[in-house]
Parts: sequence; structure tokens; C-alpha cells
Amino acid sequence: MSDTRSQSTVLFVQRLLRFARRVVGRFWANHGILLAGGVGYNVLLSAIPLAALLGVVLSHIVPESKLLEVISFQARLLGTGQSALLVEAVKTFLNSREVVGFISVPVMLFFSSFAFRMMEDAIAIIFHRPDAPSRSFWVSAVLPFAFILVLGIGLLSLTLVVIFADLFYDRPGTVLYPLSFLCMFVLFSAIYKVLPIVRIKPSRAIIGGFVAAMLWEGTRLVLMYYLQNVSFVNVIYGSLTTTIIILITLEVGAIILLLGAQVIAELEDSAYAGLPWYHGARLREQKNVPGARRRRAEDRVQ
Repeated sequence: MSDTRSQSTVLFVQRLLRFARRVVGRFWANHGILLAGGVGYNVLLSAIPLAALLGVVLSHIVPESKLLEVISFQARLLGTGQSALLVEAVKTFLNSREVVGFISVPVMLFFSSFAFRMMEDAIAIIFHRPDAPSRSFWVSAVLPFAFILVLGIGLLSLTLVVIFADLFYDRPGTVLYPLSFLCMFVLFSAIYKVLPIVRIKPSRAIIGGFVAAMLWEGTRLVLMYYLQNVSFVNVIYGSLTTTIIILITLEVGAIILLLGAQVIAELEDSAYAGLPWYHGARLREQKNVPGARRRRAEDRVQ
């Protein structure tokens, strides 16, 4: 009995390693590092206008001080100790919102959508299939603003939670941290479910979102320790250190996001070709594989 269990464990580990090698190989073939660099740059371009825009809108609903507290906490979760830069930019915009006026809102919406547009393009490359259905231009145009709306609702909900937590707890951050992680998990899962052009099973999107959120949290802690105690970035880059650290952090986060997408893409490809998860499927050669026609018909429904 024990020998059978040991053999099963060894076989599972071998299959898992083969699957991991396949994921990394396909990720490299899809130029995943290059795509992650583009996603990270566009997130940096979108972060400040997005935070400022949401701050201006939500400051009419909730107290500004509580809103800035939540934004600062979220920035610390998404960065490596450089949250003060984002919070200061949001404060500056809030203080000058009467001067800026309504004409700046469309411009800020435009720049805020850059990150989601780049994510959609990168994930489309990860999930590419020769016979993949095309997405409507208007759907692609609306998706970034739908994600911005969802982020706004999430930020409003977290701020309301902090306001109520202040009434019952001396340290509301203990409540805010798990809720912030939950929001990150939901955001990753939504990206994996909505952005790919092919149909993704909700269970795979949820698993991918949870794994990506856990990987990001662990990587963030390692990066914080490394950059604060070991790294020589400040010696090499001088006054550009803050920008370089933010870019490194965002690119690492984008690599985790796209690697999670590649894992889901490989699982979907195997199922699409009617094969077990540990067997790779080269879809350009799998046009008549049993089970593939049914999956193609389901994908075209989307």
C-alpha cells in the first residue's frame, strides 16, 4: 500500500514538473517578460490619474481623511514602501480640484484605462488560438472603464468598512488587511475570467486569482526586505531610485499576473484538445482532436 502511494506521489510530482516546464516554455515563447514590462509601465502611467480620479469622486461620499488612509494602505500592499508618492499626488490633486475642473476628467479616464488596455492585449497573446473568436470593438472599449468602476466600488466599500471599524476597534488596519487581500484576489480572478477572449471556467479563474494573490503577497514581502536591506539600487540610480523601485515592483507583479494567465491557458488548451492537464496540446496541430470541436463551438458563443 505504501509503495503504491509513493509511486503515485512520484508520478504526480513528475507530471507537475513537466507541466511547470511547459508553462515556463510557453511563457518565454510568448515573450512574457516583454509583455510584463509593457503592463508594468502602463500600470505606472495609469496609477496616479486613476487614484486621483477615484479620490475626487469618492471624496463627495466619504470623509477625505479616511479615503486617503485606505488609498495609502492599498498603495503599501501594491508597492514596496513607496506609497507616500502616490498619496502625495492624490492629495495635491484633491487640493487643486476646483482649479483643474471637469475638463480634466475625460483626460484622466483616458490615461487611467491604459493599464487595462495593455493587460487585455497581453492576455490575448497568452490565450491565443488559431481559431479564437474575435471580440467586439465596443466591448474592448468599455472593459477598461468597467474595471475602473469595479475598483471605485471596492475602494468605497473598504473606506466604509474603515469608518465603521473605527467605531469598534482601536486598530482598524487588522480588519482592512484581510479585506484588501480579498479585493486583490477578486480583481485577479476577474481579470482571468473577463479579459481572455476564450471562455474560461470560473473555477480555474478563481484558483488562478488566489494563487496569483498569494504569490504577489509573498513576492512583495521578499522585495521589501531585499530593497530595504540588501539592494544597492539607491547607490546606482540616485535620485531615480523611487521610480526604478516602483517599475521593478510593477513588472514583477505583471510577471506573476501573466504567469497565472499562462497556467490557466495551458489547462484550457489541454481540456480544449481533450487531453489530461499534464499533457501539452499544440493547438495549431489539434484541429480534429476529439472534444476540440465541442470546445470551439462553446468559445464562439461568447
